[in-house]
Amino acid sequence: MATLRALEELTDAGAQVSVHVTDLDNGSDVLVGDDHITMPIAGLGIVPLLIEVAAGFDSGSLDPLELVDRSSTEDVTGAGIWRNLWAPTLPLGDLAVLAATAGDPIAVNALLQRVGHERVSNLIAALGLTHTALLDRFRDRRGPDDAPHVAVGTTRELARLFSALVNSKAVDAAVSAQVSEWLSLNHDLSLVAASTGLDPFAHDHDEHGLLFINKTGRDRGVRAEAGVLAGPRAGIAYAMIVCFDDLSITHRLRAHDAFRVLGLELMEYAH
Repeated sequence: MATLRALEELTDAGAQVSVHVTDLDNGSDVLVGDDHITMPIAGLGIVPLLIEVAAGFDSGSLDPLELVDRSSTEDVTGAGIWRNLWAPTLPLGDLAVLAATAGDPIAVNALLQRVGHERVSNLIAALGLTHTALLDRFRDRRGPDDAPHVAVGTTRELARLFSALVNSKAVDAAVSAQVSEWLSLNHDLSLVAASTGLDPFAHDHDEHGLLFINKTGRDRGVRAEAGVLAGPRAGIAYAMIVCFDDLSITHRLRAHDAFRVLGLELMEYAH
């Protein structure tokens, strides 16, 4: 299996790797490797926040049209779209779209500030995710008093979470559908999804019968992705995390290549 060879090469180069792939139809494990190890997952960890936001919209405890002022949230200058937009205020519903499609850090921080860590932690527990946590907001710098990572998780739990989303079991059918819709708009198709040939900006209704939702996480020395890929032959939920020494572009590209090799094999399995 090409994926196993690529992951072995990463491990031999000093990287820490975790992967879990599950067949959605029969629940069998397709590929498993150190899937029980808790690792940093960066922005991938906002998926439970999106689920809590969608649940709030569905129950009426949150209004998707409630306006949030950008100045009410500490600025994050390293990435994102909202910081480059003219609009200083956006509704919660639009912030959820920005968070899902672009991992916008200011949008994520604004949603987390509005919802609160406690509600997200309670949801994570209710979903049965015992080794997954959203630890902190996005920051330009992490000091000694800050959490060392935005989020942590295991590939086993993350693959299971995405399986629950497409099977309408993440809270309920309406919440699962809303979060799946947001994630189907994700623009980051550069890792596993690079092998799908999908348009990063319009892949929610693929003409070749591919169903694909995903979320990625990126930090220095961290690449993570989880999602669902379904085609004419099969459907799979997957998650992969690679932690590596980001000492050169070669180290980074080696990690990215492993995700793309996994993507090729997932495409062969599903399509």
